[in-house]
Amino acid sequence: MNQDERSISRDRMRYIKNSASSRLCYLAILFNVFYFVSICKSDVGVYYYNILIGGVILYNLFFMLAVFLASEGVKNYKRDYSFLLLALGVGQILRFFVIPMHAHSETTVVNGAETLVMRDGQFIRVAIYLAVSAVCLIAAALINLYKCRELSEHQKSLAAQTA
Repeated sequence: MNQDERSISRDRMRYIKNSASSRLCYLAILFNVFYFVSICKSDVGVYYYNILIGGVILYNLFFMLAVFLASEGVKNYKRDYSFLLLALGVGQILRFFVIPMHAHSETTVVNGAETLVMRDGQFIRVAIYLAVSAVCLIAAALINLYKCRELSEHQKSLAAQTA
């Protein structure tokens, strides 16, 4: 890409939205929903009926609202929302150690038979859901940081040309 094409590309950023980062945020929400549905549809007696699942439900609500807010912010090249997305991405990785790790190693009694709370297939599936969600959030944040820097440099060069 030569200098003129790069300048045109950077100038277009002033008029178009950052749809790549925004779409990655929506994808992260989708995989978070897949994770949550996989956990909640499990029928393993009363293992999930505790205060922890209440906290997980509240965190999911906070997570989806925060990611949606951030998706709107990064769509408009707001740099600070990238840090929120990075924190939420790390949070998704840490969530793996809350329910899936504990549930995978626990057993419970269902209909008089001892049963694993989370079998290997579900464990792998929810780990993938959380990992993909985290990768989407971190990628959205990094893309937005890069584009914000590019746009800021371009606006400074335009201001220098007019001065």
